[in-house]
Amino acid sequence: MRPVSGTPLTGTFTAPPEAGPDDVTLWWLGQAGFALRHRGRLILIDPYLSDTLAEKYRGQLFPHRRMHPAPVAPEAIRGVDAVLCTHGHTDHMDPGTIRALLPHNDPRFVVPRAERTRALERGVPATRLTGTTAGERVELDGGITVEPVPAAHEHLEQDGNGDHRFLGYVLTVGGVRVYHSGDCVPYDGQSERLRTLRADVALLPVNGRDRHRTENGVPGNFTVREAAELCEAAGIPHLLCHHFGLFDFNTVDPEETRDALRRRATPLSWTVPRVGDAYVLTPGDDPTAKEDR
Repeated sequence: MRPVSGTPLTGTFTAPPEAGPDDVTLWWLGQAGFALRHRGRLILIDPYLSDTLAEKYRGQLFPHRRMHPAPVAPEAIRGVDAVLCTHGHTDHMDPGTIRALLPHNDPRFVVPRAERTRALERGVPATRLTGTTAGERVELDGGITVEPVPAAHEHLEQDGNGDHRFLGYVLTVGGVRVYHSGDCVPYDGQSERLRTLRADVALLPVNGRDRHRTENGVPGNFTVREAAELCEAAGIPHLLCHHFGLFDFNTVDPEETRDALRRRATPLSWTVPRVGDAYVLTPGDDPTAKEDR
């Protein structure tokens, strides 16, 4: 994974000149949000690009004020082929972002089947909605595949039909396999399941969890140590950290995160990204030669 600085982010998500024709370009949008570009295809995962939560929680214990502006205005985005939402929390299935995208895009929305009703309420058109659950496989245009896996936020939860409320996704995009865990903590059998899926890079939250947040309605995620341990146990060679830096009550210091990863005596390659920067993934590349430390 190669960081590319100095390339301005626009609503077209144009790949930087450094990206080859077979490469995948990834941008971190803040929180758990990402954009992936491969040739003419553009995929968004968990985009939160509005102030919906600040409006919802104004004056409350956790007011959800942004620590940084959205790196791109959702109404400026063009050419989106698919939007993947890992679960129904607003910073992952955001009505403000969804409704701003729709006038200029006609994407397919992939969401947990257990959250279909919520997705419709948030503005997802029924004709463009694909519900899924762990163990299935979703085929998107351009040869892109999505393989859902369970996520535990902070517990594994299923509805009455056995469909998981919280999902992660393993995407195959242009020969690169990218695992986005959604919001997640470790659970039994997780690394064994992921090892069989052979991801090249894991996009994992690292903001951790504690009793104060959990008891006040903010379930947590991996710590940076747990995220690194999952990659090592699952044989995923590169970790990209996220879910920090947006809300002051639910973040970690990026420099402390980098220090913690530098201290690990393992060959794990890792990136602590910067919002809006481009990162290039090359199929078959050796990730240990592209560490961003």
